[in-house]
Amino acid sequence: MLLELHVRNLALIEQADVEFGEGLNILTGETGAGKSIIIGSVNLALGQKASKEIIRSGADYASVELVFFVEEDKRAALAALDVFPDEDGILLVTRKILPSRSVSRLNDEAVTTARLRQVTGLLLDIHGQHDHQSLLHAARHLEILDLYIRKQAEPLKEQIGRSFRRYQELTKALEEMRGDEESRRREADFLRFEIDEIEQAAVKEGEEEELTAQYRRFSNGRKILESLGAAYEAVETEGLGRAMHQLGQVVSYDEALQPIQDQLYDAEAILNDARHAISAYMEELDFDEEELAQVEARLDQIHNLQAKYGASVGRIQEALEEKKARLEQLEHFDEYRQRTEAEHQAATEQLDALCSQLSELRKAAAKTLTERIRAGLVELNFLDVEFAMEFRRLDHYTPGGFDEAEFKISTNPGEPVRPLGMVASGGELSRIMLAIKTVLADSDDIPSLIFDEIDTGISGRTAQKVSEQLALISRSHQVICITHLPQIAAMADRHYEIAKSADGGKTRTRIRRLDGEEMVIELARLLGGAQITEAVLENAREMKKLAEERRRGL
Repeated sequence: MLLELHVRNLALIEQADVEFGEGLNILTGETGAGKSIIIGSVNLALGQKASKEIIRSGADYASVELVFFVEEDKRAALAALDVFPDEDGILLVTRKILPSRSVSRLNDEAVTTARLRQVTGLLLDIHGQHDHQSLLHAARHLEILDLYIRKQAEPLKEQIGRSFRRYQELTKALEEMRGDEESRRREADFLRFEIDEIEQAAVKEGEEEELTAQYRRFSNGRKILESLGAAYEAVETEGLGRAMHQLGQVVSYDEALQPIQDQLYDAEAILNDARHAISAYMEELDFDEEELAQVEARLDQIHNLQAKYGASVGRIQEALEEKKARLEQLEHFDEYRQRTEAEHQAATEQLDALCSQLSELRKAAAKTLTERIRAGLVELNFLDVEFAMEFRRLDHYTPGGFDEAEFKISTNPGEPVRPLGMVASGGELSRIMLAIKTVLADSDDIPSLIFDEIDTGISGRTAQKVSEQLALISRSHQVICITHLPQIAAMADRHYEIAKSADGGKTRTRIRRLDGEEMVIELARLLGGAQITEAVLENAREMKKLAEERRRGL
């Protein structure tokens, strides 16, 4: 459940802190007060793309924090994603938006947007103002059905995914076999050449590094000799000998000079050793031009192999094995093709069987789903409605099976069911989506649902029906709903007002929870507009009282 929302420096919001509760949480406010910013802030926290323009004027950054309480039954699912609420079951989701970047965190751990959505998708579902428009796309309909049967369908879809990948591999292999005999002969000849080239080269692990060191030494031979000669002259001990002679004449006069004399003896010994080492190295140094040419040629050969087959000895060996395997296929082509065709046939049969199994599962579930949606539509004031799902088989396989499905509806007696886009208006699409959400909520374990102006395009008795449906959902889920309709607002367990004010030349949006009488006044505003008379207030009280009675009766 979403416990708290904290917003800082976001658009018109300087600071907003909201504590949500169980049941139906309603948010209302004047047009332009910033209702969309509140839901927008939640979307930002969940990873929606953010621009620096969203930062409040004069502020260095914007931030959104969501505080969730995670029930015990959800903690195992989060643990599978390596996410752990604290000992009190609290999980913090934060998003800090800076002019140049943004940072998302789960508790104190920075996370990617993809990971954030994966985690929060278990806790919260948002239905935006225009989400019902997705019902105009038939691809969305199959997704809804699969959500309805997620627990049964997901293991089967995973099997289909693996089977589909194998089917694709074998299909590609068969396509590559369609070349003519001459092409295969040329390919086999070239493979033999490449195999022979790699085997003849016989490159050893570490050989390139060793040869590179030799080449560096050989190719810089003249410079090495010049530098060693200069170094030999630099360690000449003639000056050191004079120093020792001079000190020897006076050391007997002062014992304190003895350590200095000893140091000079040590220095002479060290320098003599260095001269001998330099001399020995120069005598042994042999810059054979032929050997240099051999090293250079071998390095060129190795580099050529690396450019063609891989940057390491291991990768070159892998390429060799791959080419041998391919040559084996070409040399026994008919046998290999027959084996691949048999494997492809078996893979196709397996994939088709799994897709058929999923299709049967979907078709059986679709009957239950569409009947429940139809019943929900009746509750939402569709007086005489038929709702169905039509299936078609694709002419190809996909990782999700071979089904194509579409919802169809009839809102008038005697008329055939037709695609939603041909029948339903914007307001009707909103109610259809709400009916779908209601059905999914019963089979879904997402604890918190947010509806952003689900009431678009409806009024009167239909609005009353929608309010009752939202109240019903809120008995098993936390519901947060932005609305402009008094019928829906009256059903609130908690009611929040979003208001805009001007102070010191700046515009601010604030949000606060309303108490009992304030809820009545806000309902009166929704009912009566700018002028709130005593009659409107009385009407609002009556509406609130009736709504509470209906809630108890649900």
